[in-house]
Amino acid sequence: MSALIILAVVFILVAVRQAGFLRLHINLHIWQIMLLGALTALLTGAIAPVDALRAVNFDVIFFLAGMFVVGTALHDSGYLEELSHLFFSRARSTGVLVCLILFVMGMLSVFLMNDTVAIIGTPLVLTYADRHNMPHKLMLLALCFAVTIGSVASPMGNPQNLIIAGAVASPFIVFFKYLLIPTFINLFLAYVVLKIFYRDAFHKNQLECFEANPVDRKLAFLSKLSMLVISALAGVKIVLVLAGAGFDFKLSWIALIAACVPLAFSPKRWRILKGIDWATLVFFAAMFVLMDAVWRSGALQYALKEWFSRDGLLSSTDFILAASVIVSQFVSNVPFVAMYLPLLKGAAASNAAMMALAAGSTIAGNLFILGAASNVIIIQNAERKGHTLTFLEFARVGLPLTVVNVLVYWVYLRWMG
Repeated sequence: MSALIILAVVFILVAVRQAGFLRLHINLHIWQIMLLGALTALLTGAIAPVDALRAVNFDVIFFLAGMFVVGTALHDSGYLEELSHLFFSRARSTGVLVCLILFVMGMLSVFLMNDTVAIIGTPLVLTYADRHNMPHKLMLLALCFAVTIGSVASPMGNPQNLIIAGAVASPFIVFFKYLLIPTFINLFLAYVVLKIFYRDAFHKNQLECFEANPVDRKLAFLSKLSMLVISALAGVKIVLVLAGAGFDFKLSWIALIAACVPLAFSPKRWRILKGIDWATLVFFAAMFVLMDAVWRSGALQYALKEWFSRDGLLSSTDFILAASVIVSQFVSNVPFVAMYLPLLKGAAASNAAMMALAAGSTIAGNLFILGAASNVIIIQNAERKGHTLTFLEFARVGLPLTVVNVLVYWVYLRWMG
């Protein structure tokens, strides 16, 4: 069976797993569907076992595992509620709270990888939805859109941007120059779109302010240390890049070192390990295998190179934005960037073209659930708390938002030349 056919079946199963009259008799989770797709690729010979093992990006797996440890410690200690009070205590209406979630979480995603903010932010937004009797779907969508849009503007905001940054001189300067202003505009437009679709939830009733005290002072202290480690090491990494140092360290090191703090010094280490979202880790491992099988088929590379290589179309900002959004829905944004970037290098593409690839491949996450790994992390964590977003619920808001987002980046990138 072709890897592309397997991927199409996975996409359809995710779309219909909880969709009204197409509801499945067996309610499969997203990670189970992706695992089924990867196993099918192995059994049908679409990818060899050795190649499947090599396809798994253990750097990403270890990064997520470390951040899951930190996120669990933050939640179990009560320090997460204390942080949320610091950022959101002044919100006295639904509109202000949603706006703060979009901009605070979005800006955090500029400096911390969006998957990290997705891990930490999910229990936070669900807590606020419970306390203020707000729609959980609204809060989950706000978080999904915030971490996706916010991460566009930074070379370390998401994995695909890190790949592109390696091909750009002075990546922080280039990313901020081309993408920071339109990212702020798109965060505001996300607020407008959410208000249109959830207008009844944006009532004028004043929200109460809740004080939150840590339930475990020692674990809360260790959680603070973990966050300081993440911030400090992320800062060191940025300085090394800006200084042009001849050495660097992987992002997974940041997460693993931070995770060692609660695991080494908290007596609740086994409870924390048990709280890791193992299902999401399985999803990522399976996704890497399936996407590598699709990449090995060569069909998409051939189509891009043979059908669209004429007249400089491959390096056109217009084409890059459109192709990034559409193709990323089928092969995910990281494999698409890895596949497309060599074509841009060969064409000696401009910085504007490189930034179009970053913007398009990232903002693709606002269209469908599988367009961004951060969406899956948020939904997987929400389902553990008894809440979810179906494929159609996400798409009905994400589709118009993505169209607006792409238009903003298109206009700005064309203007910047």
